[in-house]
Amino acid sequence: MKRIAIVALLALLGAPALADGPLVINDKAAFPEGPVFVDGKLHYVEYGANTILVWDGAKTTKLWEQAGCGPSAVMPLGDDLVVTCYDNGTIARVSKDGKTVATYDKAADGGTLQGPNDFTADGKGGAFFTTSGPWESGPIVGKVFHLSADGTIKEEANDLHYANGVALSVDGKRLYVNESEAGRVISFAVGEDFSLSDRRLFVRVAAVDEASGAAAYPDGIKLGPDGNLWIGQYSKGRIVVVNPDGAFVKAIDVPSATAPNLAFAPDGKAIYVMSVDDTANAPYWGKVYEVPLE
Repeated sequence: MKRIAIVALLALLGAPALADGPLVINDKAAFPEGPVFVDGKLHYVEYGANTILVWDGAKTTKLWEQAGCGPSAVMPLGDDLVVTCYDNGTIARVSKDGKTVATYDKAADGGTLQGPNDFTADGKGGAFFTTSGPWESGPIVGKVFHLSADGTIKEEANDLHYANGVALSVDGKRLYVNESEAGRVISFAVGEDFSLSDRRLFVRVAAVDEASGAAAYPDGIKLGPDGNLWIGQYSKGRIVVVNPDGAFVKAIDVPSATAPNLAFAPDGKAIYVMSVDDTANAPYWGKVYEVPLE
């Protein structure tokens, strides 16, 4: 879609200036989420429209659509893409030309997938993904699964309070998982067989960044090319950056109500921030921002 400069709006809202300021590359996205670059193009999902969209740097096109999916993230797996279908409890496997080639709905032990949410590559051809449970604060039923290249799914951790964003450390030895309803990021040691152990608190967002507020709700998390962890929030249009020790580095604001997830440009010179402006009414209209980095 048309790229819209919003530097003046940033100044009006008091948001900090970042290089040349953010641009809007999609000004009407239906709850955009789970972005990733594939073959040099930005891929992301629309939870509110059940689609995968692709931005090639000039225009946005629809790659895939599946009614009832409620997609939350997309990432490459082998020669295909995989999509978390939050609403129908499945992982869809999609060819790069937009055809559904497989659907996974159970773990190897027969367990179901309740609210598949976000992915991160395991560095060895597979992926970790979270399931959050229902979109409410009460039940603590979040889990982390491993997905192999052949579609085998194995539960690796449970008892998480709305497991959401997930990221792997540079050396592949620790997995970071956002517990949204607990306002924190935890980490696990990763075994050679992708088993998870040594669960630890990594950071409480409100404690490390006072401006995020007591209601800080970490959503997505990405490992940046700078080696830091970049945490998106559904509670605020703010990305919080912490170093591998959990110390605050900086924050980046966008002029929207939320900033749930992000992806880095292949050259590391910009981030692409997903946002939702209308959090109360489906299809949850929002925007996709390109934010230049200094």
